[in-house]
Amino acid sequence: MQGSSKVSKPKESPYLYPDSKIEIRGFLARHYDLLLNLVTFGWYSSFLREAIAWMGIQPSDRIIDLGAGTGRNACLMARYLSEEGRIVGIDIGEEMAAQFEKRCRSLGNVAFQRQRIDIPFRLEGTFDKALLSFVLHGFPHEVREIIVDNCFNLLEPGGRLILLDYNEFSLGDLPWYLRIPFKVTECPYAFDFIERDTAAFLKRHGFVLEKKRIFLKGMIRCLSAAREK
Repeated sequence: MQGSSKVSKPKESPYLYPDSKIEIRGFLARHYDLLLNLVTFGWYSSFLREAIAWMGIQPSDRIIDLGAGTGRNACLMARYLSEEGRIVGIDIGEEMAAQFEKRCRSLGNVAFQRQRIDIPFRLEGTFDKALLSFVLHGFPHEVREIIVDNCFNLLEPGGRLILLDYNEFSLGDLPWYLRIPFKVTECPYAFDFIERDTAAFLKRHGFVLEKKRIFLKGMIRCLSAAREK
């Protein structure tokens, strides 16, 4: 089934976590990709292409991108799909919705829906893969549990959750040029996230870790976990 980039309207205020750096708006949201490329000296763009290639996307995959942002991930993933595949991006920010719609409007099998991911929800049909890209660390832990449960319910039995986010690490073990930016820019929830055993957390929510890839001196990793049947 093919989608469109038509944007649906949210039913409530989108911003609930003032301590988070996930729910961005204004100038930062409107220029998010450009600013991210600048502060990472272009590294993030090439890293993201490498991580998405690692996902093992199949031509007919149905993919849901939770916290889809500007649509950058969706456009990269769409390159691997045939006309049978489809992508649904989920986000709540108004500026992000506008950028997603503009960026993906020529892609007939990419759709967008404004929807909170931190409350239980269902969509029509199920998916082969669910992507959480730099989303989970920005929420309180009890909210992360809801988000991962949503992924479980949206996936086919045996479907894959792809988690691209911070690895578990000790700040003291990072080189200074990574440690200082993390301490300065990240939200309190991220400091909690890096101390948790993510594989055990996913296991409690019905996922079995299959593979992982480590990036940036062990600071970032990509996990692929299968939904138990």
